[in-house]
Amino acid sequence: MQLSEEHQQDVNHHRTSYGHYVLVWLGLLAFTGITVTLSGMDLGRWVIISTLAIASIKSVLVANVFMHLKSEDKVFTVFVLVAVATLAIFITLTFFDYAFK
Repeated sequence: MQLSEEHQQDVNHHRTSYGHYVLVWLGLLAFTGITVTLSGMDLGRWVIISTLAIASIKSVLVANVFMHLKSEDKVFTVFVLVAVATLAIFITLTFFDYAFK
């Protein structure tokens, strides 16, 4: 079966090497190890901020590499950004509620 030239370019555009996947996976493992290490430390309020920052980095890696977000249409990317912004608003409001109790 012969693929059209446009479809072949689209398939080649989505290809990622196994080495790239392995490097991202190792990075995710490293960030998980850092998160576990930070959970045992007494950093006060910085524990929550640092673990959420690490979780954000990990989610961006997963979305871009494993979910192929960087090669998707711009409309799909906008939908994901709206969902992330909504989540950020809810997390921020929760922190304000917790901080002023």
